[in-house]
Amino acid sequence: MTQRTIRFRIRPDGLVEELVEGVQGMGCESLTERIEARLGQVQQRRSTAEAFQNQPLEDLQSQPLGQPRS
Repeated sequence: MTQRTIRFRIRPDGLVEELVEGVQGMGCESLTERIEARLGQVQQRRSTAEAFQNQPLEDLQSQPLGQPRS
């Protein structure tokens, strides 16, 4: 399994930028939803190239149906 990393940058104006690495497909949104809920309102979301890649088959097979990825 690949390493998943969430990087945060806090700008001088107080805005927080978040970058998710090592997650293919749109799984990054489920990975960060609890963090984002505590940080406040999401003003903008930009997808990286990894978001448009297919989720690896071994990740899909190990995930129970109906359960969010952790």
